[in-house]
Amino acid sequence: MARPVVGIVTNSHLINDQYPAHAGGTMLSEAVAEVSDALPLLIPADPGHVALGDLLETCDGFLLPGGRPNVHPEEYGEEPTEAHGTFDRGRDAVVLPLVRACIERGQPFLGVCRGFQEVNVAMGGTLYPEIRELPGRMNHRMPPDGTIAEKFALRHTVTFNEGGPFHRLMGAREVLTNTLHGQGIKTAGGRIVIDGRAEDGTPEALYVEGAPGFTLAVQWHPEYRAAEDPVSRPLFAAFGEATRDWASGARGVRRSA
Repeated sequence: MARPVVGIVTNSHLINDQYPAHAGGTMLSEAVAEVSDALPLLIPADPGHVALGDLLETCDGFLLPGGRPNVHPEEYGEEPTEAHGTFDRGRDAVVLPLVRACIERGQPFLGVCRGFQEVNVAMGGTLYPEIRELPGRMNHRMPPDGTIAEKFALRHTVTFNEGGPFHRLMGAREVLTNTLHGQGIKTAGGRIVIDGRAEDGTPEALYVEGAPGFTLAVQWHPEYRAAEDPVSRPLFAAFGEATRDWASGARGVRRSA
C-alpha cells in the first residue's frame, strides 16, 4: 500500500535576497518520511497556486511548520506593530481555512511553532507579539549564535495536563524541549485546550476539543532529530498513524466513486 501523503506548508523565501522561493526545511521532510512513514509533499503558501479543495483531496494529513514571518494580527482583530515582526499573508490565507476544514472533516494535522499559533488563531484565539517582554516570562527565542545543535538544544520543561493526550502519548507529564519562538498564545480560541505549559506558564501544547481527528500542535520544534528524540518520535509516529487511518478511509471512498 502506498504511503499516506503529508502536505507540508512552505514559507515564502528569497534565495540570496533576490530569487523568490517556497521553502520547506529538510528536517521537516525527514521527520515525515522517516518517523511518520509518510510521503512529504511541499505545498506553496500562496492561495493563487493552491485551492483548499484540491489540498484536502490530495493530502492525507498536513504538517503546519514554523516560519520566521508571524500570523498577521489583523487575523485576530489587532493592529500590527513593529513588535509583531514580518508577515506572510499568503500563508495566512492558505493555512487558516485549511485548519478549520481539517477540524470539521476529521483530517489530521500537526502544528509546529507558527503552526501551533495558526491553529489557535484559526479558532478565534489571539497572540502576544513578544513573549519575553511579559513579566515573569523567559526568553523563548532562538539563541542568536552557535551551531544548529546549540540553537535546537533542550532548554526548558513542558508539563502536560494529567491524563491528557500529550501525557498519554509521551508516557510522562514532564518533558524537555527546545524553544525557538518569539510570539505565543494570549487567549485560547474556541475549543482550544492548552494541554502543556512551559515553567513560566507559556502555552506549549494544544489540541482541539471534540475534533474527530488528530489535532495536536506544539510550540517547540520536534522535527529536530525526530527519529532519536524521545519526545519527538512518539509525536510524529502518532501523526503518521493518523494519516494512515485517514488514507485508508479516503482511498476506499475514491475507489468506490
